[in-house]
Amino acid sequence: MTAPPDDCLARNEWICGDYLSSRRTILWDAVLQHLHLTFLAILLALLIAVPLALAARRWNWAVGPVLGITTILYTIPSLAMFSLLLPLYGLAASLVVAGLVLYSLTLLVRNILAGLRAVPEETRQAARGMGYGPVRLLLTVELPLALPAAMAGLRIATVSAVSLVTIGAIVGYGGLGNLIYAGMNTFFKAQVLTASVLCVIIAVAADLLLLGLQRLLTPWARERRA
Repeated sequence: MTAPPDDCLARNEWICGDYLSSRRTILWDAVLQHLHLTFLAILLALLIAVPLALAARRWNWAVGPVLGITTILYTIPSLAMFSLLLPLYGLAASLVVAGLVLYSLTLLVRNILAGLRAVPEETRQAARGMGYGPVRLLLTVELPLALPAAMAGLRIATVSAVSLVTIGAIVGYGGLGNLIYAGMNTFFKAQVLTASVLCVIIAVAADLLLLGLQRLLTPWARERRA
């Protein structure tokens, strides 16, 4: 009888320390790409979502179009979304970023708008009575009070983006998704499991980081709970 291979790579096991040690550079590059795509998409989505939410808060007629369009974008399947964007961006990382931005808008706009609407009108009136202009009122009163709802949307959007980045593997820019899809095609167990676990770790770490940032930026919310 032939003796079984004495290393987990040759045996194609799911949990394999040799895979981690021998593919360290590949894994690190995939993690960096995953983080880069996620961060860039969320940042751009925020830059678009905040003005949209402010417009919907300022003009009632804008609520329907803003929420309607962003909701429709969110219902488009990811593969279809990337296909629709392909003529504009080609097979590039910008294609993945654009898709993630469009998916994130619904979550961000709805939560930011909900936070702004939740600011008590008497608080606004009191600020105006103290001489606050529109810009100062927005920056020092409305946005800080809307922050908990906005951060909740940001957390959900970020975790969703971490997951959706993997779909970018279809165009070669999927971060850890590249390793997952390649591993599935070759039934490389250790690669599939390791890349999947790293995706989960990134999502959980991002959520906890944003939760900590939320608590740091909203000390009054902690005091109310206490």
